Amino acid sequence: MEIKVKAYAKINLMLDIVATRTDGYHDLFMIMQNIGLYDTITVTQTKSRKITISCNIDDIPLDERNIAHKAAKAFFKSTKIKNKGINIDIVKRIPHAAGLAGGSADGAGVLVALNELTGAGLTDDELCDIGVKIGADVPFCIKGGTLLAQGIGDVLNKVKPLRRCYILIAKPDVGVNTGYAYKQFDECGKVHTPDKLGMLCAMQSRDLVDIASRMENVFEQFIDVPNKVDIKCIMRECGALGVCMSGSGPTVFGIFDDKANAQKAAGKLKIYAKDIAVTTPVSKGCKIVK
Repeated sequence: MEIKVKAYAKINLMLDIVATRTDGYHDLFMIMQNIGLYDTITVTQTKSRKITISCNIDDIPLDERNIAHKAAKAFFKSTKIKNKGINIDIVKRIPHAAGLAGGSADGAGVLVALNELTGAGLTDDELCDIGVKIGADVPFCIKGGTLLAQGIGDVLNKVKPLRRCYILIAKPDVGVNTGYAYKQFDECGKVHTPDKLGMLCAMQSRDLVDIASRMENVFEQFIDVPNKVDIKCIMRECGALGVCMSGSGPTVFGIFDDKANAQKAAGKLKIYAKDIAVTTPVSKGCKIVK
């Protein structure tokens, strides 16, 4: 038996680091949005009594370093269900080390798939309790849609969904280590605090122009992304309502109300970015494929 799950990427419409905690983590304020770019996670029962992983790209670890492996191990430990053997096949479409929560999405997809495969019957909240132990973004990737994330990213509250629009993502051919990004904050601090209340009001009114104009990511104050200025300029020149970096980077995204404009910008960005896609908002983090 096997279960297949679409595990969707996310963008940060707003990201602020509120404080450094005594446990080494950081208190955050993030408005997060799933987008239609996804990895496909297929969990198949085997008789190996092991957790094995396969993937369509070469630079992803296939052992216990992979968050998908950690998720499976945590699931079996938490539920006390005996692992008779599973294989996790990952078809990657979400760029790696991009600030799009690709790894966390894979972990969330494994938890959702195993819950269905084993008949454990856990609620989303119970899955989130397992997920937060392996990654701060995993709870969002389980629940998904449009959410306000606080704490280390595990305190989730609904906000009104983003209106229909087109989201252009562009990832330069570099990666950003999340740990390094937070270290830069700890050493440099920030010079400007995003307007969190203004963004919440804009989300409540669902005013796409207002939302796009208020997008901000505090990591942009101390993380340098090659060609970011050029990428943003092209998006704006082609009609983007707003542009921003996602997560700890390096992916830059623009929100458009016209698909043709987004596609035009995508064509012009090929000299600056390796991974480019035009997509739309989606209302969930994971979807079981029937």
